[in-house]
Amino acid sequence: MKHVILMAFLLAAAPLRAQVTIVVDRNMGDAATPQFRFEHVPPPSRDDAATNAKVDLIAGRIDANSPGLAAITDGRVPGDWDEPQSNLFFAAGSWGGRFRIDLGAAIPIAQINSYSWHPGSRAPQLYKVYGSDGTDPNFNADPNSKIDPATAGWKLIAFVDTRPKEGESGGQYGVSIRDSADILGRYRYLLFDVFETEGDDDWSNTFFSEIDIQPAR
Repeated sequence: MKHVILMAFLLAAAPLRAQVTIVVDRNMGDAATPQFRFEHVPPPSRDDAATNAKVDLIAGRIDANSPGLAAITDGRVPGDWDEPQSNLFFAAGSWGGRFRIDLGAAIPIAQINSYSWHPGSRAPQLYKVYGSDGTDPNFNADPNSKIDPATAGWKLIAFVDTRPKEGESGGQYGVSIRDSADILGRYRYLLFDVFETEGDDDWSNTFFSEIDIQPAR
């Protein structure tokens, strides 16, 4: 079984850019395979702008059973729906965390794609992603959890929330953040502000299998 959700965010400050669109695909049951094939979201890539990027933890604690930040840019995805050793996830009972992807130079970005897979509340994705080229005079590359990135030289690109409104939350999720003008912006840094998916569940920090950054062609 497959589900797709489309969410659009109007960008009033940029009249020449129509809107950012967040495409969410969800594979359930036998449709969830190690190939991560979705109806509308491209499968994970082994060769994207994030492959050789520097990834740094800004806030939060990574779970001891996770291999860490490298899991989201190595091009490898889980072979099954509950493989802690193949995913980035934050410590049980914590609110989530923040990490920064440094592409090394500002590039035009066409898509930001994220993938997750789990049988329960670790499957949905709940995060904000910000971008910066690093030139804002107020730029803070390491905004802790008490700092609003929008006040520190970062621009909010999208707020992703794939939690189902009802029913079970497990499955395989693919998210693609795009812009109808074919470019989300020109950024060197991407900041991911990740949240637990259920406040009353200690085991609800998402299993992030991969994050791809696709440059504009």
